[in-house]
Amino acid sequence: MKKFFRGFVFAFNGIKYTFKTQLNFRVHCFVAIVLVGLCFYLELNKAEWLWIITAMAIVLMAELANTAVETLVDLVSPEYNIKAGRIKDIAAALVLIAAVTALSIGILILLPKVNHAS
Repeated sequence: MKKFFRGFVFAFNGIKYTFKTQLNFRVHCFVAIVLVGLCFYLELNKAEWLWIITAMAIVLMAELANTAVETLVDLVSPEYNIKAGRIKDIAAALVLIAAVTALSIGILILLPKVNHAS
């Protein structure tokens, strides 16, 4: 059981490292906090909350995966390598697609509610 709980410590260390070292992760965390407040204000229903939470989680997971890939690439290829650069670009594209998808979900759910509230 001790080993199981130690896994959580490692996971939180990964989140902490990413938060400390990656500006984009901090920006996404800030946006998520603001978004949660807006969602409470707009009184989303359960299905809408599920979509918003899923979209936020996917973006944060993509940022974590991108950081893991970048860290591993830097470890195995500390000097410039065109293939290493491509790997980092592909990992960044993962985050971009996740963020654009999340933005689309947010617009589809929130824009009608904001228009109706005003």
